[in-house]
Amino acid sequence: MAPIIEIKNLTKRYGRRTAVSGLDLTVEEGDIFGFVGPNGAGKTSTIRIMATLLSFNDGDILVQGYSVREKPREVRKRIGYMPDFFGVYNDLAVWEYLDFFGACYQIPENQRPGLIDDLLELVDLGHRKDDPVEKLSRGMKQRLSLARTLIHDPEVLILDEPASGLDPRARAEIRELLVELAGLGKTIFFSTHILADVAEICSSIGIIEAGELVAAGPLEELHQQLIPTRTIHITLLEGTEKAQEILNKIPEISRIELRPAKNGNGRQLIEIEFMGDDETLSGILKTLIEAKLPVLHFTEDSRNMESVFMRVTKGLVT
Repeated sequence: MAPIIEIKNLTKRYGRRTAVSGLDLTVEEGDIFGFVGPNGAGKTSTIRIMATLLSFNDGDILVQGYSVREKPREVRKRIGYMPDFFGVYNDLAVWEYLDFFGACYQIPENQRPGLIDDLLELVDLGHRKDDPVEKLSRGMKQRLSLARTLIHDPEVLILDEPASGLDPRARAEIRELLVELAGLGKTIFFSTHILADVAEICSSIGIIEAGELVAAGPLEELHQQLIPTRTIHITLLEGTEKAQEILNKIPEISRIELRPAKNGNGRQLIEIEFMGDDETLSGILKTLIEAKLPVLHFTEDSRNMESVFMRVTKGLVT
């Protein structure tokens, strides 16, 4: 299967400064792809080029086989673009805002009301349909902007920092929406510097620093290549000593450490360093359960994403 997005030797210079340098990257259909990097790394330049909004010096980007250089109109039909800083028209009602963009995409007037209702339900704004846009919170405006990217039913969503500036609840809502949209068959390419967002929902990532791609691939593969050990947290109702005895016999476990559980109650957290695949990890949980041990939590520490990021980046800026 051909990639749905292909970035080939992309280079963008602003005068003497190179913002994107020979970038090569592919995204498969149906992926939630996280484009990760610090501020100034080249994320927004890459995304604006992909959205046909910014000229570039060398290379190309293909979306469903169409070149942003040679066939920008065809690319625009197939993408929904959400910028990092977007404008909403405060003097319009929520439904009028979407109706305006529906007209821009030449959606027949008699089809737009039903489409708008469906999109507002999808982003949980149906109850605010008649409200002025200016009355919406920032998180609601983000969701409205996401609905606007879907008005012409594109197959590829290109989102620049969609959770930027949001509180934790609003960020979680945006993440849930992206997962739902991927379930509906959309391919999602989004930039972020929030590593928790990547660890939560992405199937693949690319890490960019100073305009250069420093790592890319499925998240689990990058973990295994760059950070071969995984940190697992286990909490039991009781039986910590028995669990330790079992864990000490497993060759894939290199370290076992006890510490007080954060929620108190006198329980202890067992932290293990594990070097193995998901099947082996699942077998460890199965072994504990078969030993009649009451397992409360068995989770992988998502901070490993930070370890991957720190391993491949050097703190450079362009």
